[in-house]
Amino acid sequence: MKTPDIRVRMLVAALLPVSLLSVLLSAVFLMARFEDISAAHQLRTRSVARQLALASEFGLFAGNKQQLQALARGALRESDVRWVAIVSPQGETLASAGVAGGNDFPPYSEVETHQVDARGLIDMLTQPVVASGIQLDDLYEDVNQVIPGKAAPLGQVVVKFSRQAVVEQQQSILLLGGLISALGLLFGLVLAVRLSGGVIRPMMRVSHLIERIGNGDFAAAAQTQAQTPPQDPLHDLQKNLIQMADRLAGARQELEHQVSTVTQALRVKKEEAELATQAKSRFLAAASHDLRQPVHALGMFIARLAQLSHDEQTRQLVGNLQASVNAMQNLLDGLLDISRLEAKAVQIHFKKFPLMELFERLGHDLVPLAQDKGLQLRIRPCSVWVRSDPALLYRILLNLVGNALRYTEKGGVLVACRLVGSGSQASIEVWDSGLGIAPEHQEDVFKEFYQVDNPARQRSLGMGLGLSIVRRSCQLLTHPLELSSRLGVGTRFSVKVPRVTPGPDQALVAVADVPEKPEGLLATVLVIEDDDMVRQALVGLLQSWGMTVAEASDLQSAQGLIEQGLVPGLIISDYRLNETLNGILVVARLRQQLACAVPACLISGDIDPALIQAAQQAQLTLLHKPVRPAKLRNLLRHLLADQRDSDGPTGS
Repeated sequence: MKTPDIRVRMLVAALLPVSLLSVLLSAVFLMARFEDISAAHQLRTRSVARQLALASEFGLFAGNKQQLQALARGALRESDVRWVAIVSPQGETLASAGVAGGNDFPPYSEVETHQVDARGLIDMLTQPVVASGIQLDDLYEDVNQVIPGKAAPLGQVVVKFSRQAVVEQQQSILLLGGLISALGLLFGLVLAVRLSGGVIRPMMRVSHLIERIGNGDFAAAAQTQAQTPPQDPLHDLQKNLIQMADRLAGARQELEHQVSTVTQALRVKKEEAELATQAKSRFLAAASHDLRQPVHALGMFIARLAQLSHDEQTRQLVGNLQASVNAMQNLLDGLLDISRLEAKAVQIHFKKFPLMELFERLGHDLVPLAQDKGLQLRIRPCSVWVRSDPALLYRILLNLVGNALRYTEKGGVLVACRLVGSGSQASIEVWDSGLGIAPEHQEDVFKEFYQVDNPARQRSLGMGLGLSIVRRSCQLLTHPLELSSRLGVGTRFSVKVPRVTPGPDQALVAVADVPEKPEGLLATVLVIEDDDMVRQALVGLLQSWGMTVAEASDLQSAQGLIEQGLVPGLIISDYRLNETLNGILVVARLRQQLACAVPACLISGDIDPALIQAAQQAQLTLLHKPVRPAKLRNLLRHLLADQRDSDGPTGS
């Protein structure tokens, strides 16, 4: 309920006493007048009844009914008389006149009675008729003789009177009293308004002044001061408010000046920070690209070197080189995965599939790692079907189980699935018996490069990117990820995936790089690379796989080879070349020159999300340097197979 404002309260305070006084006076006046009217009516009815009784004395004594009937008719001439009856002592009605208005007849009584009907509109009076007892003047009678006893009643008179006139008088008086009360209330209201206005107007003026000052309109103070007369009862209060408004206006101007100064300084700092960030981004992009180039070439050279025959000592040396290159490639691949997840450049393909297929693949890939550490990797069978991206979900489980094996020294790791949410979701859980994660570190472990108890950054304990990739992948798939751990007991990771009803078997996409069989790839490949070292490494590796390789450093040289009669079955192009055209445009120009959609792929050291999206729009597979030889070999085999399936040219 809304609280009334001060104006209403003041009006009520001024009007309430006047209203109460007016109502009380009217009530007292009306009650007194009602009593006077009722008493006068009762006195008149008794007087009429007694006069009629005196007039009926002789008729009753003489038994003259005609005289009595004449008296009854004559009584009706009195106003308000509705019915008259003269009754003998034996109860016989000797005369009557008027309308009785009912069958009720009072019993014979020797005393005066007064009755009112149930509705209060009729008064019925009974008056006994008694001999007056006047002595006759008889000359022969002894005057000293006394007649003892009371005279016997001669009969009674019954008269019914109407109270309609009384009611009408009361109503007229009530109306008059209401009119007087209304006039009194109106007069009180006018008086209250005039009296309260002298208090309310200054208070409302002060209230509006405070409201405008609160809204920042400090100029209202001067306007109010000009409109306020000196005799205003709140003149001093308004004067103090005006002084306060002046001080607030000055303080606001000073504060605005300070804010403007600080804002300008922050804007300068922000621009400097943005320039520094852009410079750092350019430096990191250039450093990443320049670092990936030699690592990419080094990986190709080592892969080519590993195919040659060596003695035992040289093979060990080549193996160590391969392990070092793999470690560097793992780091760069992890950074690339994070960059792609942040840019949301990962294509998601949801489908229904049995979860056990991922579990079997997981056991096939990680059981050897668990056996090397003397641990037991247990994968509990399940028949649940889920809906997710199998490739991305497999990467999540691969990181979780691999991380559990890396940080577990004894015991083992358990992979299981249980139903939650009334069976609508499947919770994939990875349990380990490792050291556990303290509560204060359980949120930090999902940050990039954060590792508990690895200040020396030992490579054998990972790089600190796996859990960050897991969280970002789960967010991309909208699969809730939970962590529960106790120090000295172990850790449990759980990923909730929507459960679906089993459907027809569907072949899962490749979830890991599958080593290809060593047979050669018979095709002619056009390699476009502006870096001589990288081009030599890639050409040598492709030739070792039995492919015919033609090399070019730019678009012009590649077009020249085609004009000389070269018809490539595959095109492998670097994205960033020594000219204004990039790899996407180069592939498009060469396909236009060849008049066919030759299978092609891009290789780049750039990890810019815009490049990833551009390659996807051009429907070209993008490989980031350093490229693993097995992954490149697998991609080329699939490109050639897809070209054969579409009945297009494969070696021309």
